[in-house]
Amino acid sequence: MNRREFLKSSASLSAASLSPAALRALAPTAAAAQMRQLDYSQVQLLDSPLRQQFEYNHAFFLALDNDRLLKPFRQLTGMPAPGEDMGGWYSPSPDFDPAKNFTGYVPGHTFGQYLSSLARAYGITGDKATQQKVHALVSGYAATVSPKFYANYNLPCYTYDKVVCGLIDAHQFAQDPIALSVLDHTTDAVMPYLPDHALTRAEMREHPHPNISYTWDEPYTLPENLYLAYKRGAGTRYHALAQRFLQDTTYFTPLSKNQNVLPGEHAYSHVNALSSAMQAYLVDGSEMHFDAARNGLRFVQQQSYATGGWGPDETFQKPESSGLADSLAHTHSSFETPCGAYGHFKITRYLLCATGDPSYGDSMETVLYNTILGARPIQPDGTTFYYSDYNNDAHKFFHPDKWPCCSGTFPQITADYGISSYFLTPRGLAVNLYHPSRVSWKQNGANITLTQSTAYPASGETVLKISTDHNRSFPLALRIPAWAGPSTRALVNGRTAPGLSPHPGTWLIMDREWRNGDRVELTLDMRRRLLPLDADHPNLVALMHGPIALFAIFPAPDRLTREQLLNANQIAPVTNHHIVTTETGDIEFWPFTSITDEHYRLYHQI
Repeated sequence: MNRREFLKSSASLSAASLSPAALRALAPTAAAAQMRQLDYSQVQLLDSPLRQQFEYNHAFFLALDNDRLLKPFRQLTGMPAPGEDMGGWYSPSPDFDPAKNFTGYVPGHTFGQYLSSLARAYGITGDKATQQKVHALVSGYAATVSPKFYANYNLPCYTYDKVVCGLIDAHQFAQDPIALSVLDHTTDAVMPYLPDHALTRAEMREHPHPNISYTWDEPYTLPENLYLAYKRGAGTRYHALAQRFLQDTTYFTPLSKNQNVLPGEHAYSHVNALSSAMQAYLVDGSEMHFDAARNGLRFVQQQSYATGGWGPDETFQKPESSGLADSLAHTHSSFETPCGAYGHFKITRYLLCATGDPSYGDSMETVLYNTILGARPIQPDGTTFYYSDYNNDAHKFFHPDKWPCCSGTFPQITADYGISSYFLTPRGLAVNLYHPSRVSWKQNGANITLTQSTAYPASGETVLKISTDHNRSFPLALRIPAWAGPSTRALVNGRTAPGLSPHPGTWLIMDREWRNGDRVELTLDMRRRLLPLDADHPNLVALMHGPIALFAIFPAPDRLTREQLLNANQIAPVTNHHIVTTETGDIEFWPFTSITDEHYRLYHQI
């Protein structure tokens, strides 16, 4: 079934699986995206680990003292600066000595991200105290805006980018009345300190610099939020700035021609920059940037771990090298988790909306359940989970510095869980992520609510219930992951229907008249399988159960057989714990979300 036929379908109950190849064959245009995001207020997380993470981060940043958050801006502009120092990367310090001591690394760098996450949290909850805090922080920050802040500042693009994000989110989601005018003043203040174009890190090293940290700025990530500022009414100057900082010569143009220029580059910031390419496509209709974003993510996925994580030691590896395999023995810094997951969610969400290809939902789901959902919570002193460890003798640990960059992206991605879960299609709704949640929308004048109940991913069973004040016909699309086994099935009101046959790697589309109380039961066949590290290491494998990577809890042998791994038994359905039986005893395999202080291993030689 092609998209035109799908849109015209009006049977009382019809179902089809729309393949990724069919969707890719439809040349997408900026004017006619396959899907679009819902508002933050339209999706509510129900009782689940996703909701627990969101609520923890919301409460944590809501409770932070405003004077502490604003202090570095006041200090660096010569204003009175009451309040306790935040410390770590966030507060100015004479102790900063790269790369020996990162105390005082980037003063105020995550302020914009904290502001953004609170604005999004208000959009989700409607909590007035959260809105008031957003307004107070914008007002307090406005009083500090001055070129003095950026004088002798090592990463002006890096911090400005986050302030832009915070202010446009305060405007968009928390209805702050002055946020856009404050953004103009901020832009005026930083302009003398911005480069002429998107310098690479290599180019920055060629310029005179007081210390090495000045070469770590990230001008190539600026366009995404500058484009968004333009789209949200901040003015045409932001459109011009966005185009100015597109890193076309060395990054997007080669990527668009299918040239892999990722090896050796800083991992998170270059994945983050792919979202700038997508905004160039969405705003300017640039097919070159669309091709760059799509090819860039594909190159990232080609060197990703079974968890969906990438970038050991924050660096992309050379293709067809032993870089990824060597990382299992040589580093514990395998994936920059909150930052990487946030960047990964953004680019997969953009591409999913533009193409409708469900493989981007599969990729998002893998990162969700195997990386960020297992991150330890931020501590009161700013101690933050940063790296996921996939070493052969791995463990969970916090970053040694307080308030690092991942303390900013962590609350942003947890606020984005809802808008990543459901999307509006041209005529209906698509369900992308499976977790307890509720989504509400208008369908041809009717108020529709879909409530999702599930123990996924410990179980493959999900129930979707429809509530509506008027019967309405529309297609409901369910993402069927590429790993789903042949026993995957769906029922509507307890019955199968002709053509209701889910196929892996497609959308299962049910186009019918929906009535109040209708019920869809989806059962995904979650078979165990072995996923090789890469093509050059076919016998170095991770054990997978559905979307979940399972980690062997120590003590564990160096080698296992294929049969032993595939015969793993699920012993605790609620936690998704498994047992692998060997000649020397049983080995427990846990998902990343269950691991606390245990040592573990992801990959096994078979």
